[in-house]
Amino acid sequence: MRLLYLTAGAADMYCGSSLRDNGLAATLKAHGHDVVLTPVYTPTHTDEANVSSSRVFFGGISVFLEQHIPLFRHTPAFLDRLWDSTPVLRLASKHQIKVDPHGLGALTVSMLRGLEGNQRKEIVKMLRWLDHLPPFDVVNLPFVLLISLAKPLREALGVPIACTLQGEDLFLEGLPEPYRTQSLDLIRKSIGDVDLFIAVSDYYVDFMADYVGIPRDRIRTVPIGINFDGHEARPVRREPPFTVGFFSRIAPEKGLDMLAEAYRRLRAKPGVPATRLLAGGYLLDEHRDYLKRIERQMGGWGLAEEFTYAGAPDRDEKIKLLHGMDVLSVPETYADPKGFFLLEAMANGVPVVEPRHGAFPEIIERTGGGLLVTPGAVDELTDALFALITDRDQAAALGWAGAEGVRRHYGAEQMAAAAEGVYEELVREWR
Repeated sequence: MRLLYLTAGAADMYCGSSLRDNGLAATLKAHGHDVVLTPVYTPTHTDEANVSSSRVFFGGISVFLEQHIPLFRHTPAFLDRLWDSTPVLRLASKHQIKVDPHGLGALTVSMLRGLEGNQRKEIVKMLRWLDHLPPFDVVNLPFVLLISLAKPLREALGVPIACTLQGEDLFLEGLPEPYRTQSLDLIRKSIGDVDLFIAVSDYYVDFMADYVGIPRDRIRTVPIGINFDGHEARPVRREPPFTVGFFSRIAPEKGLDMLAEAYRRLRAKPGVPATRLLAGGYLLDEHRDYLKRIERQMGGWGLAEEFTYAGAPDRDEKIKLLHGMDVLSVPETYADPKGFFLLEAMANGVPVVEPRHGAFPEIIERTGGGLLVTPGAVDELTDALFALITDRDQAAALGWAGAEGVRRHYGAEQMAAAAEGVYEELVREWR
């Protein structure tokens, strides 16, 4: 099968969606499929071998200039190639290109207008590029934020269009009005241009069916999966100090401040052995003050020496970081449809404590690798952490169950096999 798979770069951030798309493409390639993984916005940033092409469409600089300066909607291709080049986009990613929805409302609406938007030229560039390539069997869009590409791609290539659903509601809900409502209206109008939608969890099937009105019978689930190379479950520690871990993007919606408060309450409980709080993950410039507030709070509680922020590690450092954790918790305030970090923690035998929403219940119930608590309930979170820090037999049982369960249900091979079935169904029905 020959597949054109678009994937969204997120500047220099390790993004769960990019990691998932790259892992799926790499595994499908290993299965003998011809996959052209093509980045949009920026080059992708992964912690494994990157199988994406060097050509970037809808480069972050181009779409920004075309949105704000009409002249750039008509510049010749040789000029566009300058700021669409990988080195320039990587440089801009470190200093200028933003992924925060609050300042991207008008641009999002324009992109969703497709050929009628300010980025029409970018669509024409892609179609001209595709004219020179061998035909594809399926085109896969990375999320509904690019659903405006479905119609021109289907008309130009004469192939079915799939669209992954993997967490775009968080971005859409962050848009200011009237852009949020306009964006949702444009997405709903384009649903008929997509032949099949692919959700990354069972939870997200129901959510997106209600949120944007996609018929449920046109959504299939392909659960996320990870590559287990380097991941290894380690025996549970029996002697302190014990480590409460956090590994995800450092942002308010990820709940590190809530975990810090739970840690404070944990330390106040009698019988708690020596512990520490260890956090790792990508930190955007706009969230540095958020991290500093948490550090000041920990200092005010007399716990400054027990808190460490370890930065955004590469793959080997990430695995080493996870091996240093005795329990992981990312108490997100929103319903996450992926839970990529849960799979990584479980792959290394680390039990998890997560809020009972989003994809977390199905992942934890399927693997048996952790405990669920009421979202936002700090006392419940504290008690669950206390149970795993003080009952090492329970922690060990959950850790080993998670390590086995994640390998049974959430490997890259399982993800690729599910995707193959979906694409084969789509091609069969199209023909």
